[in-house]
This record gives sequence, structure tokens and C-alpha cells, in this order.
Amino acid sequence: MPNLKDLKVRIDSVKSTRKITSAMKMVAAAKLRRAQEQAEASRPYAQRMDRMLGSLAAAAAGQAGAPKLLAGSGSDQTHLILVATADRGLCGGFNSSIVREARNLARELLEQGKTVKFFCIGRKGRDQLRREFGERIIDTIEDIARPSLSFDKAADIGTRVVAMFEAGEFDVCTMFYAEFRSAISQIVTPQQLIPFAPPESENGEEEPEALNGAVYEYEPGEEEILTALLPTNLSVQIFKALLENAASEHGARMTAMDNATRNAGDMINNLTLIYNRTRQAAITGELIEIISAKEAM
Repeated sequence: MPNLKDLKVRIDSVKSTRKITSAMKMVAAAKLRRAQEQAEASRPYAQRMDRMLGSLAAAAAGQAGAPKLLAGSGSDQTHLILVATADRGLCGGFNSSIVREARNLARELLEQGKTVKFFCIGRKGRDQLRREFGERIIDTIEDIARPSLSFDKAADIGTRVVAMFEAGEFDVCTMFYAEFRSAISQIVTPQQLIPFAPPESENGEEEPEALNGAVYEYEPGEEEILTALLPTNLSVQIFKALLENAASEHGARMTAMDNATRNAGDMINNLTLIYNRTRQAAITGELIEIISAKEAM
């Protein structure tokens, strides 16, 4: 039977932990609102830009002068996987779910005889991938959201990825991130960045722009526009993914800390019940000893 002092120390320890988890929940809830607003504000622009480039790409695809970011390198032997995770933990399965999907893709590609490289955005993704794919991690970017997440930081990543592609270091680039749905729902999403993949409609049908029979003329031509906008679109998509990730991280942390606070409360109640029963048993035992000693006199 545990003694009263050990139970008291453990109850005080769990109470301290509950204060910490409760405070972390409040901080995450405060950050979530702003992060959610930024993520939702970025979606319309990124989606419309993707659709517009998709329309242009459909017209320029297969032409001899198509930009390399659209046409690709002509091979799919070397794959670069961008893994966007958080720099901190204590956010439930947020980091693990993203890394799991990236790891599954890497294993499938390796089984097909492909070459796989990892570019990690966030410390946790690197830490989880390092055991199995340590030699395949070519770079890691940490603390990208400190002091704040800006488009310039996403553009720097996009510029580095384009430079690596033009240098022939990979053929296909896919990014994994968590799309924010709600505080309790984050969807791990893979997105092919290079070569550019036109977006698909949710219902599998053609976009409205392709249904109305309208014919568009571009000045300058499609190829010039694509050459100028494809690198920008790459940075926009990375920025949108990072904003989605930030909102998903805060939502997952708020949910995880809420569950931890509830569990700590349940543990305190159980330990208090055990403490009271142990204390009552000790008092009863002492009374029995006093009564027995008095009767023996």
C-alpha cells in the first residue's frame, strides 16, 4: 500500500502538470484564431492562381518550348520530398501523421528503384526521419515561423527548390503538409510542386472556365506567362501549405492539451480517492491499536 507522503507528492505533481497543460491550451487557442484566419485568407488566391496556371498549362503542354517547370526533366528517377512539420512537439499526432505519409511514399519509390531525397521544414520531421532516412535528408529549415511566418521565407524555399531542379538534383518534387479543417481535424495532404500538376476539381468534373466555351487570348503568349509565373506559384503554394500547417499545429496542440488537462483531472480525483482511503485505513489501524492496548492493560 502506498504511503500518504508519496501520494501527496504525486497529487501535487499532477496538479502542477495540469496547470501547465491548461496554460498551453489557452495559448494555443489564442494563436489558433489568427493562424486560422491567415490560412483561410490564403486559400482563394492560391487556388485561383493554380487554376489559372492549369488552364495555361493545358494549352502549352506538349509544345517544344514549354517551360521546364511544366514539362519536367523528362524523367522521374529522382524524387525530392518536402516534409513540413512543426519545430515543437506536444501537439498529438500532428507531426507523426505527416511523417508517416512521407515515409510511405519514400518506401514505395525506393521499392520501384527510384532515388529519394528529403527536404525538411521543421525540426520534428527531421528527427523522425533521421533514423531510417538520415543519409537522404539534404537540408533542414528550423524556426521558420519565428518571429512570424512571411511570404519572403516561403519564397526563399521556393527559390532554393527551383535552383536545385534546374541544377538537375531531382526530377519530381512533392510536398507533404496538414490542411486545416478544424481544431480536431487536420488532413495530411500531398501536393506535387514540380513538374506543375494542374489542380483537379473536387467532383472530378471540368472547371467552369472550361465549360462556358470561352476562348482567351494572352499577351504575351502562354509560354512567357508560364515561365514568369510558375516559380511564383511554387512559392505561393509553399506559403499556403506553411500557413495551413501553422493553423493545424495550433489546433492539434489545443486539442492535445485539452485532453491532457482532462486526464490530469481524472488522475487527481483517483489519487485523492486512494489518498483518502489510505488515510482512513491508517487512522482505523491506529485506533485499533489504542483500543487493543487499553484492553490489554
